Order: sequence, then structure tokens, then C-alpha cells
Amino acid sequence: MELEVLRHTTSHILSQALVRLFPKIKLAIGPAIKSGFYYDVDMEYKLSKSDFPKIEKEMKKIIKEKLPIVKSELTKNEALKFMKNKKQDYKVLLIEDIKDSKVSFYKQGEYVELCKGPHCSNTGDVNPKAFKILSVAGAYWRGNEENKMLQRIYGTVFEEEKDLKHYLSFLEESKKRDHRKIGKELELFLFTNEGIGFPFFLPNGIILRRKLEEFWRKMHIEAGYKEISTPIILNEDLWHNSGHFQHYKDNMYITKIDKQNFAIKPMNCPGAMLVYKHKPHSYKEFPLRYAELGLVHRHENSGNLHGLMRVRCFTQDDAHIFMCEDQVKKEIINIVNIIDKIYKNIGFKYYIEISTKPKDSMGSDEDWERAINTLKEALKEKNMDFTINEGDGAFYGPKIDFHLEDCLKRTWQCGTIQLDFQMPKRFNLSYVGKDGKKHQPCVVHRVVFGSIERFIGILTEHTFGNFPVWLSPTQVSVLTISEDQIDYATNVVEKLKSKGIRVEIDKTNNTFGKKIRDWIFKKVPYAVIIGEKELEENLIVVKSRDTKKQVKISLENFTENISKEINNYLHD
Repeated sequence: MELEVLRHTTSHILSQALVRLFPKIKLAIGPAIKSGFYYDVDMEYKLSKSDFPKIEKEMKKIIKEKLPIVKSELTKNEALKFMKNKKQDYKVLLIEDIKDSKVSFYKQGEYVELCKGPHCSNTGDVNPKAFKILSVAGAYWRGNEENKMLQRIYGTVFEEEKDLKHYLSFLEESKKRDHRKIGKELELFLFTNEGIGFPFFLPNGIILRRKLEEFWRKMHIEAGYKEISTPIILNEDLWHNSGHFQHYKDNMYITKIDKQNFAIKPMNCPGAMLVYKHKPHSYKEFPLRYAELGLVHRHENSGNLHGLMRVRCFTQDDAHIFMCEDQVKKEIINIVNIIDKIYKNIGFKYYIEISTKPKDSMGSDEDWERAINTLKEALKEKNMDFTINEGDGAFYGPKIDFHLEDCLKRTWQCGTIQLDFQMPKRFNLSYVGKDGKKHQPCVVHRVVFGSIERFIGILTEHTFGNFPVWLSPTQVSVLTISEDQIDYATNVVEKLKSKGIRVEIDKTNNTFGKKIRDWIFKKVPYAVIIGEKELEENLIVVKSRDTKKQVKISLENFTENISKEINNYLHD
């Protein structure tokens, strides 16, 4: 049995159970989704976790009844009359949007649902031990904040009970690794009601992101990139010219300056086009690689916001590379190499997709086919496997998407390489070729992290906050057994700081056991422990977060070892 069919059927069993328990309920939609299913409902009673056992009990009754699930059809007018009689306002709105003259329904017992299907043959096909109601949340009708807030009940279902248990275990581990929880504990970032969707980075978080940025800059300088910075606000005409306004205006913030409309940039590319255009160029400069850590703003519905994973402002590690068309394939291979090196050094596996022409796109079919074939040829030359993601390219060109795999086998789309023949046309970009004539350059847009903020969220969950030593906000905690060792410990701290090591000392009056527990909680890679014997011997005890081992060593040897570990994070 297809999992999607099973989940769709279970969403109907959920809605039938809800109607039995709450007869005045109004039903909206209940699709199968990647992780299970949900149903949106409108009711006065506010559901909570305490209601889940009662709902599941009623669902199990429906499963036990083995009700046949039978398809039927009505004309559109008959369907409207039927749902109006039932006072199901949301179903009426859905039917009004249907263009076909016939409307399909599925009946199971006393319950009749507007639906295209398909479904299981009867409710007994669902394993009563293999489904679970998971959560309830708010969701605007049709995702529009101007519409009424509904209650969305999430659930999941599998064919076998063992698969459900495995999934629930995965969810528990995901909760433990939630970057919002770890970010709060480690004091990395915060969100406030004064800026919903706009992250605040705290001192520890700033250290983490600056180290990632330093790593990014090091790799790009070595690869021949030149860093630029473009304004956050540019006039509306620019965004019409680039095509973003036509394709992206609902996600843009608009403001007025001197009676003229300006937009806060949702993307960096138009600014990079202006940088290129500010002076004439020759083929001899190509490939011309401009890199930018650019802050962008996008209007996201509040219901879609999720910690650092989905925010309203974020920093893209962008690059725009200008070149002749015969250089494109080689340059894409170079970009793949740098992305591969960065991901592997940070510790991520990944897989690749090529995303093709979307419905809402610019340019001719010929341009798109040429661009898609170039991307395929580059990956084939690298002997890299890829899949095709039909219709998910950028509006101006196809792209290679890099999907990171974390320790829980979840995937996150981060890096992307976009081949663009359209924006150079729209900005009338040119260069002087070998023949002395003007030609139009090709442009490749690309990111590695995608968004610094989101990448930090992914990395936090992947590592459980146990960042590698070079990234850790604090690399060493110095702990004393008693106050008698404070002077010696302070000297140790100063010597470590002089070598560029990020170190802190615990000067609290806590017991040594509490100091160790605090060190573990803060996930600092190393603890330097100093007691009476260490003071006498002029040594230190070093305890490792990752290996749990501890050794007695001289400060000089420890400093040399940790310095090597910090400086040698970049592997070939």
C-alpha cells in the first residue's frame, strides 16, 4: 500500500472522529504530507494534548468498524447545496473554486468528505497500532494572515507499528537537538516580540558566525574571489528591471524615500549587476568572481517562521561570477569543488539535484535547455550523481541544489549554483571580446551556506551544540578545586588567551561537582582542572568533552596540542 494513500485515508478517519466528538465542528482541508497528515478545523473548543487520547480512541473505533470507503460524484450545484445544508462553509468555498462540472466525494459510514482521493478500500486497512496524533497548532485559512486562524491537528501513520515507534524515537531525538532550545542554553541567539522573525545574535553566537565567515573568506580568497558589499535598500525601478518585482513582490518590504518607492533587498544579485556595470570589462578579466555576505529581508508569514531555519532577515553568502559562455562548465566545476571542500571540512554529506524551468520564468526554452545541459555536463565530468527536480529552478535560470544530510538523516537544501542568461540581458551587461566587439556575459549565482543563520541552525542540531573546537565560542573552561588555585588558574587563562585560545575561568563558589556539570552543560570542548597537586607540580589536568578522557599535562604541551587542533581544521 502506498504510504500517501494510507495517510490520506487516516486524515479522513481523523476528521470523522472529530465530527463524532464535536458535532458543530467546521472542516477545512486534510492532506497527506511528507511526515504524515494534518486536518484544519474551525471550532470554539481549543484542542490540547490532553484531547489526543480521546481522539485516537474514536479513530480506533472507526478503524475497527471496517467501514467501506466509497467514491461518488455530484454536479457542482448539487455539491454546493449538500455542503451548505451541512453548514460546512470551508467546503463550500473549496467547491466554488473547482472548475470541473463534477465534484467527487468519499463516504465512510455516516461521514461524507469532499475529496479527489485515492483512498484505502475500507477504514480497517489502517493499522490501529501504527498511527499517532502528534500536535495541534494554529494555521490561517489558505495560509493568509487576513483570514481566520484555524486549528491544525497533525498526525502520522505507518503500515507497521515498528515503523511508528522508530519515527516517534526520531521525533524525540529531534526535540532534544532543536536549535532553538540549544541556542537558548548556549546563549547563541534570541528572538523578541519587538522583532518577530528577526534574530538577535548574542556574543557566543557572534563568535560562531564570525568563525564561519572567516572560514568562508579564506576559501574564497584562495579561489580568486573579490569581496563586495551592496546597499540593503535600492529603488523600485531596479527590482522591476531585474524581474524580482514581478516574480517576488509579495515577499518584499517596500518603503518611500523622497517620494520615491524603494525596496529592501530580498536578494543580492541586482546589486552585483550594478557593481559589474559601473565600468567597461574585457574577456581578459574573466571569470570575474564577486563574493558578498549580504543581508537580505523577505516577508514570511508568521506561521512559517521557525527559529533560524525560517526568518525574515538573513545573510546570504552570495557570489556572482561573470564569464564567457565557453568558460561556464569549467567555472561550475570549480564552484562544485569549493562547495564540496567546505561541506566536507565542516562534516556534512550531501546529495545533488538539478532544478529545471518553473512555470513562472523568464527567457526562451532554447536558453533554458542550453543552461540545463551545461549544468548536467559539468556534473557528469565530475562523475557526480544527481537527480532532476522538475520545475523548481529560479525564475531566471536552472540550478544545481546541494542537500546536506545531518546526523538524523534529515536533508536541508543549502548550497546552490544558478546559471543565468537572463539578468545580463535585462541589465544590458557587456564585455569586449577577443574580436574587439561587445558581447553579453553569462552569470552564475551561487551560495555555499545559503543563509548563515539557517546554516548555524542546521549545524547546531547536527552537532547537538558540540561544535568542533575551531568553531566553539569557548574552547577551554578552567576549573579550580578550591579558591587556593585561583591565582595559578588566572595565569593559565592569560597564557592561553595570549595564544588566541578562547578561554573562560569559573570563579564561582560552586562545588567542584557543580563546576563540572556546568562545563558539560555549556558543551565546551576542554576543561582544564587545577587542584592542589597540579599547583605543586606546575601542571594541569585536561578533560575532553568528546573522548571523556583526562590527562595530566604541562600547559605548554596542552597549548601546542589545542593550537594544532584549532589551526588544522581545514583538511585537503
